[in-house]
Amino acid sequence: MRVSLIQMNAVDDKAANRETAAGLIGRAVAADNPDMAVLPEMFAYHGMSGQGRRDAAEDIPSGETYAFLRDLARQHDIVVHGGSFIEKDGEDYFNTTVVFGRDGAELARYRKIHLFDVTTPDGREYKESAVFSRGKDVVAFEAEGLTFGCSVCYDLRFPELYQALAKAGSQAIFVPAAFTLMTGKDHWEPLLRARAIETETYIVAPAQWGPYPNGKGASYGHSMIVDPWGQVIVRIPEGDGFATANLSADYVDTVRARIPVAQHKVL
Repeated sequence: MRVSLIQMNAVDDKAANRETAAGLIGRAVAADNPDMAVLPEMFAYHGMSGQGRRDAAEDIPSGETYAFLRDLARQHDIVVHGGSFIEKDGEDYFNTTVVFGRDGAELARYRKIHLFDVTTPDGREYKESAVFSRGKDVVAFEAEGLTFGCSVCYDLRFPELYQALAKAGSQAIFVPAAFTLMTGKDHWEPLLRARAIETETYIVAPAQWGPYPNGKGASYGHSMIVDPWGQVIVRIPEGDGFATANLSADYVDTVRARIPVAQHKVL
């Protein structure tokens, strides 16, 4: 199965972000003929103010971002993983992933479980819980002959979720992200490779890159796919772009036969 990562520097303009995402997916399809394209976290709106995020939120399935992603899947005859965007459900807001099949049918929906309430080494404070509620469900789904697990960004620091996804049969796990520059430069790749090695799955991690819309801070970028042996097989260091790799269920089986970690679990 061929999977294309999409890396972008989303802004606080939803129409502009949709145009960028559509253009990058179109280029990836023309160049690499993927079966699936995967967008980063908050691809549709990356404004940093709480009120801006609330104003950008959308109902599912009636919102414009949902329709945009569904139509992209149909247009290009590919699976589209929508990274994440802001969902409004009653009085609650969620950082939500939606995945669509080639025919535009919804395959999966995941609400980010772990919320980023952190002060980074440069003194910047992030408090996702000021806007977002946390999801509760572990989500895995099948597409194109593989089983995929869902996570988003800060989830990466909590290996229990990835073990649960592996136990649910995942052969690849998504990590759409907007990792900060300060944490990303030290932690992003080591954590991605660790999760791949621990679960013996592919880790598919499309990321935001570059300065925030308000100029205060930046995303790290370095989108990558890591194979079940822990090797980085494609990477986009900086800039808008795409990169494509093949995912193989047979290779997952090969790695798990070499070191049958799941069979050796005690705790």
